[in-house]
Amino acid sequence: MPPPDAGLYPTATGLAKATVDKHSSKESLILYAGWFCPSVPLLTDVAHRRLLTTSPVLVIILSFYLGMVLTSELVQRTWTVLEEKGIPYQYVEVNPYHKPESLMKLNPRGLVPTLQYDNKPLYESTVIAEFLEEAYPGHGSRLLPPDPYQRAISRIWTDFVSTRVIPSFQRFLQFQSDGSNGSIEQVRAEFLNTLKEFTKAMDKDGPYFEGENPALVDFNMAPFALRLWVFDHFKGGAGVPSEGKGGDSEETWSRWRKWLSAMENRRSIKETTSEREHYIPIYQR
Repeated sequence: MPPPDAGLYPTATGLAKATVDKHSSKESLILYAGWFCPSVPLLTDVAHRRLLTTSPVLVIILSFYLGMVLTSELVQRTWTVLEEKGIPYQYVEVNPYHKPESLMKLNPRGLVPTLQYDNKPLYESTVIAEFLEEAYPGHGSRLLPPDPYQRAISRIWTDFVSTRVIPSFQRFLQFQSDGSNGSIEQVRAEFLNTLKEFTKAMDKDGPYFEGENPALVDFNMAPFALRLWVFDHFKGGAGVPSEGKGGDSEETWSRWRKWLSAMENRRSIKETTSEREHYIPIYQR
């Protein structure tokens, strides 16, 4: 029997496909990535990888029956940092059901994103992002603050995205009421509260989280924020109020909209995002 996602579009599309083609030549730094990849609901990046290592068949079954959240968001975290910093790299598209031998030799778990650096593997999207910042200081703008305290604050909010925003995003996307697990209004409110908490921690003027220039925390959050349209398509709306409709929280939502607009218009974001129509069948599962 073919895997449940065998009929999905096999490669990146649109501007993302152009970026893939641009980085198809051999380089010493290689990004093994995938524009989609099945993931277990309600698991963190680390927990998903542990389960995939021990029970890959279970991962596929759970992904099929309970719904799928893409690790393409995690790939995009790494990909945007490479693009922002202008680091030369080779992009290798990975089909999750037909993984290249070169990836399996490098990382027997065959997970993406995996970065090949000096013929050695690195994985975990937030770890890779910080590594690129430290290993290539002469490329592009700095994406972590120079002050140690501010770097620590930045890491706190990156962790908030991983431990609070992403699980809430997943619960909302995969919610199906069985009469005993609350209502969609409750999970929507939970998700919106995480967005508000994240936004309240932003620099007052912005437009980015830490001020005038984007930082790693922005690129760790952006792939999920940019997919809020999924809730409009499947869940009756994300619930983010339009301009002037935020009530007592209008100042917070105004700052959110300013940040989101700034991220949507970053070249690195636009050129690592595939066409929306190809995401819909994946989220539909």
